Amino acid sequence: MRYRKLGSSDIDVSEIALGSWLTYAGGVEADRTRDCTEAAFESGINFFDTAEVYGNGAAEAAWGEILSAHPRDSYVIATKVWGELTPPEQGQSGAHIRKAIDASLERLKTDYVDLYYIHRFDTQTPIEETIDALKEIRNSGKARYFGFSEWTPEQIQAGIDLAGPDFFVASQPQYSMLWRAPEAEVFPLCAANGISQAVWSPLAQGVLTGKYAPGEAPASDSRAANDAMNVSMGLIASERAIEAVQGLRPIADGAGLTMAQMALAWVLRRSELAAALTGASRPEQVYANAKASGVELSADTLEAIDAALADVAQMTPALAIYAKEGVLHR
Repeated sequence: MRYRKLGSSDIDVSEIALGSWLTYAGGVEADRTRDCTEAAFESGINFFDTAEVYGNGAAEAAWGEILSAHPRDSYVIATKVWGELTPPEQGQSGAHIRKAIDASLERLKTDYVDLYYIHRFDTQTPIEETIDALKEIRNSGKARYFGFSEWTPEQIQAGIDLAGPDFFVASQPQYSMLWRAPEAEVFPLCAANGISQAVWSPLAQGVLTGKYAPGEAPASDSRAANDAMNVSMGLIASERAIEAVQGLRPIADGAGLTMAQMALAWVLRRSELAAALTGASRPEQVYANAKASGVELSADTLEAIDAALADVAQMTPALAIYAKEGVLHR
């Protein structure tokens, strides 16, 4: 496993990270959650990503039980604030942030998180109020560093201008062979300000593994067939995209890689990334994904990938797609 610096922080994170969005929030039973987490440690993964809203706190609680059995300095934990909780509660007001961090720490069984994300931009709360609350959390020692997820370039710049340099160290956008929009503005803006990318859905929710065949119903044990874990797959898993992805199989074979490993190596080719966030419902997936760390794709392989996906790679900013589709995503 290779490691990269997380933005301007002093934290080194594994290139492959383990996320808990749909899996450990209730889609995967407790024993397999534990097995996958232990497989991550065995593979050299030290970066774990969750959020208060995943399973209404269930994902944080699951990892609180598992991770607390390991030395605190052996892992980097990131969580996020925002999302529609039950009872109804959300946003980035100072009051909610102060309450939310304490609740997250209790569920995670730790005194601090390494990285605390603003989980979408809250247009109903002045950003000054949000950043003031985050600075209080930093001063209290409850969070070491801060990040944001799916902010527009304008929102990112406003946050940097208010918070100052080195405050934000991580950005978490969706990014994959099929979803390339952050390359245009988000990547360069963040790189110029010492902010790394920790990208989610690098396998396009499993589509880039090639396990979905054109014109066929998904396997009963796949994410696409699971109503608890197939949230908004329609944004990526179009029939055209699924068909185009089949053209990647001979390219991966020629590179001596699985399709998943090639997809992970593809996102990690960018120096702007600190990590690719992966999900797993079985330990075998964790071990296989970890092998993508350090893989370098040849120029011919990269050219072949672009040719295969030329008609389906999405360059539209993610938030514009979500607004058009009426999707509250993650």
